[in-house]
Amino acid sequence: MFIFTWTTQIISALLLIILILLHSPKGDGIAGIGNAAQVFSSQKSAEKGLNKLTYIVAGIFTICIFLLGFGIVK
Repeated sequence: MFIFTWTTQIISALLLIILILLHSPKGDGIAGIGNAAQVFSSQKSAEKGLNKLTYIVAGIFTICIFLLGFGIVK
């Protein structure tokens, strides 16, 4: 069980790095004036899915840290 949790933590850490790098920057730049950035609504829905996946992987990573850190898994 220890090796499984350790492997899950490593994989989730790598996925978390990749998912965070895939996010678009929050600054809209000049397009933020007059809500011009909201013209492309399909990109916003893709960002929602990416956010949800990032939260799930971050949750798995956090659970693995607690399990390994407190010595629950041996």
